[in-house]
Amino acid sequence: MLGRSANGIFWLFRYLERAENTVRLIEAGFRMALTRDSGAASEEWRSVLITLGLHRAFAARYGKDVTGPQVFNYVLRDRDNPASVLAMIEMARTNARMVRTGITREVWEAVNESWMKLKDVLARPVTETRLRDVLDAVRRQSTLVRGAIEGTMLRNDIFYFARIGTFIERADNTARILDVKYYVLLPSLSAVGSSLDNVQWDNVLRACAGERAYRWLNAGQMDPRGIAQFLILDERFPRSLAFCYDELSTNLACLAREYGFDTEAHGIQRDAHAQLAGLTIEGIFDQGLHQFIEQFLACNYRLAQQIQRDYRFVE
Repeated sequence: MLGRSANGIFWLFRYLERAENTVRLIEAGFRMALTRDSGAASEEWRSVLITLGLHRAFAARYGKDVTGPQVFNYVLRDRDNPASVLAMIEMARTNARMVRTGITREVWEAVNESWMKLKDVLARPVTETRLRDVLDAVRRQSTLVRGAIEGTMLRNDIFYFARIGTFIERADNTARILDVKYYVLLPSLSAVGSSLDNVQWDNVLRACAGERAYRWLNAGQMDPRGIAQFLILDERFPRSLAFCYDELSTNLACLAREYGFDTEAHGIQRDAHAQLAGLTIEGIFDQGLHQFIEQFLACNYRLAQQIQRDYRFVE
């Protein structure tokens, strides 16, 4: 595959995954804000911006005051925000058009339909009463695209690049949610590992779409270490770091078989995967959860960059 086509596939599915992750985070922030007074609700929305890396850009435009409608309109539809959900869907469609001959008709139609529907949904300001419907629409369209991929794509290098982009992005998102929700919002480093408000932890799980799965496995008990272990090390949960790196391992190995050689990215991934597999939650907490996540994010970014170099991605 040409590097330009690989780049288009890789980023098409990163953007789609990022859009879905973003709306899940907004929904979690909205749920939390509904249970808080105005001051605490403002901090909850600020944490959403921090997780997405948009707090500085938002502050430059709106100042220090943070309100829910300002935040979710800025994140969902603001034309001056290149990281908005609307911008992500448009960039996903642009990449899909670029690689139109490499994806099936069903995948193209699903991506194009998502763009048209979400462009219409986000054409006017989103109110609190309409927010849930908007978020549901984004998730629904994401599911439609994912179903088309799984049901119609040939298992070749195109499919492998799509999956690699998906799980690079998903791992990054899960790690960032854990870091901001667990570290930034805690009053001090001494609170790491202590009991924390059940509603806040429920919010962490909801932002990762894991609240029901976790409750099934743990009889509904909220435990900070248990939740961190679930989101980092549980290979059964499709948004955990361990699951994402299992999938990266599988799809990078498939690429190596397809092309007949390994690359530097394979070595980075194998080392990271082996390190993750050898960890325990006690070891992570001894090291410091924030420190562990910082290292993980740096490694995940390095892997993504190396993949782009190894396969000669061209913007």
